[in-house]
Amino acid sequence: MVIDDLSPSETDRVFHALADATRRDIVRRVLVEECSVSALARHYPMSFTAVHKHVAVLESAGLVTKVRQGRESLVRGEIDRVRTVHQVLDALEQRWRDRVAQMERILAEDP
Repeated sequence: MVIDDLSPSETDRVFHALADATRRDIVRRVLVEECSVSALARHYPMSFTAVHKHVAVLESAGLVTKVRQGRESLVRGEIDRVRTVHQVLDALEQRWRDRVAQMERILAEDP
């Protein structure tokens, strides 16, 4: 199963990172186009430091990477990691569907 592609601690970091709406929005933005942290900060009603901390959480989860370019840090989305997370969710959904199907078979049996 694909869940094994991520260690338990990696899985925890990824889902913690994605639990926040601002971080999910940052991921969406940088998957389309890399942005500097300062450019990202203009989109949110919070300080540059707060956005920088959000980016650090995403980076720790492997969802984005930061690359120094001159005085700025450019943030890039990591599509391969997002795909892995998608596969993890698909595997969990399939496990759930299999269990529901098994319950339906049990309930359909004649007593």
